[in-house]
Amino acid sequence: MLHHLPAFFAVAEHKNFTRAAASLGISTSAVSQSIRALEAHVGTPLLARTTRSVSMTEAGQRLLETAAPAVKQAREALDNAARQPGELSGLLRLNVPLLAVETVMGPVLPVFHARHPGVRIEVWVENRLVDIVAERFDAGIRLMEGVQRDMVTTRLMGPLRFVVVGSPAYLERKGRPTHPRQLEGHQIIGWHSPTNGTLVPWDLERRGRVWKVPASAPVSTNDTTAMLEFAVRGLGLAYIAETLAAKLLREKKLEEVLSDWAPEVPGVFLYFPSRAQASAPLRAFIECAREVLASPTRGT
Repeated sequence: MLHHLPAFFAVAEHKNFTRAAASLGISTSAVSQSIRALEAHVGTPLLARTTRSVSMTEAGQRLLETAAPAVKQAREALDNAARQPGELSGLLRLNVPLLAVETVMGPVLPVFHARHPGVRIEVWVENRLVDIVAERFDAGIRLMEGVQRDMVTTRLMGPLRFVVVGSPAYLERKGRPTHPRQLEGHQIIGWHSPTNGTLVPWDLERRGRVWKVPASAPVSTNDTTAMLEFAVRGLGLAYIAETLAAKLLREKKLEEVLSDWAPEVPGVFLYFPSRAQASAPLRAFIECAREVLASPTRGT
């Protein structure tokens, strides 16, 4: 039965039999036969199929969570047996938000790849919160509030500010607010949570006092790149991580307002299910990231 598991894992990942078959280089009928054989063996459906979608049953989810780590370890053992002493190999799958692309992955990946060319790296960029266990990622990178519970965490970056920004033309036209109450007369570019679609209010803070700006906006988006573009075009004020707006601020395409009300969040963290499941490539990535991101010469 073990030889049928890769087909099951592929369907669980792609939520589609055809794409799963393509990823494995086999026919769709071969994938279907493997799934039927597994379901016959365990005596219960593992996948819920409709004409439009494929999802996991409770039994399928249990099988994925318990079997995937063991199969992954077996594959790594085979890779390790074939590699040269001291050479890392295998696959490292990371799920990161756009925030981490420039700040973490940009500086770290070139160094990591140069040190460990035998490791294949998949970086999935999405701002929604994902279940990294169910979606078979080795680790995720998020702000602390986005880290799943019961995870091992390691800090990659220190505190981040969230700032209110607008274009010079917009601020010339509408004025520069000096207190959150003055935002009532301004246009707000709203942010939809990529996870659940709700509009997220702004939480401004000064000396421990929090001022919540209601989640109501004539223009809104679930994409930070679009949000910044809308702000540059003068559609309103945006509330965003300072590091994402840094280039536009330096170029004077955006200006910060309410700077004394800009809150800080604890930082950017890498997280994974348990130390026992931390693969050799993941441990090497964490070590490399800590070294590169702590370097005092980075960015100079």
